[in-house]
Amino acid sequence: QVQLVETGGGLVQPGGSLRLSCTASKSIFSIGVMAWYRQAPGNERELVASITRRGIINYAASVKDRFTISGDNAKNTVYLQMNSLKPEDTAVYYCRGVDGPRSSWGQGTQVTVSS
Repeated sequence: QVQLVETGGGLVQPGGSLRLSCTASKSIFSIGVMAWYRQAPGNERELVASITRRGIINYAASVKDRFTISGDNAKNTVYLQMNSLKPEDTAVYYCRGVDGPRSSWGQGTQVTVSS
């Protein structure tokens, strides 16, 4: 089962940017789908963005045009570039890898958007 480690969270002011990284223990090209989820206190975990091994990308409506998901297979890493951050983006962000019936999650990284 693939191991996933997220980094890059932190505190940022509204309107600012952050880049999250998710490094996998094997080639991300060998994983069917890589995705970012987030969970705010009191809310269910929600899908933020996903990318397939064929490069098909999807975004949640709430982040489209602000967030960008990308992958670097040489580094076994998927990124989430987050721009124009809003207080409602505050959450723990999780990386997930799905390959057929197998699913792996990272430990999560906190993103706080506040002045």
